[in-house]
Amino acid sequence: MASVNSPLAGKVALVTGASSGIGEATAAALATAGAKVAVAARRADRLSALAGRIERAGGNALAIEADIASNGDIAAMIDKVVAQWGRLDILVNNAGIMLLSPAAEADLDDWRRMIELNLIGLMATTKAALPHLKAAKGHVVNVSSVAGRVANPGASGYAATKFGVVAFSESLRREVYADKVRVSVIEPGLVRTELGDHITNEQSKAGLDHRLATMEALTAEDIANAILYAVSQPPRVNVNEILIRPTDQER
Repeated sequence: MASVNSPLAGKVALVTGASSGIGEATAAALATAGAKVAVAARRADRLSALAGRIERAGGNALAIEADIASNGDIAAMIDKVVAQWGRLDILVNNAGIMLLSPAAEADLDDWRRMIELNLIGLMATTKAALPHLKAAKGHVVNVSSVAGRVANPGASGYAATKFGVVAFSESLRREVYADKVRVSVIEPGLVRTELGDHITNEQSKAGLDHRLATMEALTAEDIANAILYAVSQPPRVNVNEILIRPTDQER
């Protein structure tokens, strides 16, 4: 159980895309550090199980079924967090999808899905949370990707959304720094999660599987630790960007 000396004691965090992978690991890490944690995603059963694990470990959790591509769900999600705990200190925008394919073979609906979730959903969630984050002098953490730094062949649509996340994060930082709101963008390289399971382009899926088989990828916990580091710094310290790759990863 967290004590008053825990680094995030008294803080309230919201993690989107928390039903698996980086979001799940981040929620657990923040709770262990003392934060009350709201976990949001579409898979209610997975969220319930995660919230149960956090609470059995002595933490405080709130499971919220929400689709980050829905403006109505976003507004209701923020309202539930504030109604439950009266504040919001940390927003971790993690929800996202990676649908890789060469541009010439891309499904336009896949591009639209990534733009709606990876970028518009993240921006809309941030906008809805900002009044509460300003009141708390809080922290926005946006999970981007190394694809937001390096646009590789076969990832044009995905990279476009992640470059957008990086640009949005820096513009936001410059808008809210005077309110003492911090903004961090996390840019993971290859992480072993279920993110690649939704890729429908067979060649792109095979390429990702090959990379996973031939290098020691990062774990979700590795990224959760980076996020915890960023949000645990003193208020005077704003960790703007963390780019984190496996040692084996070249690009």
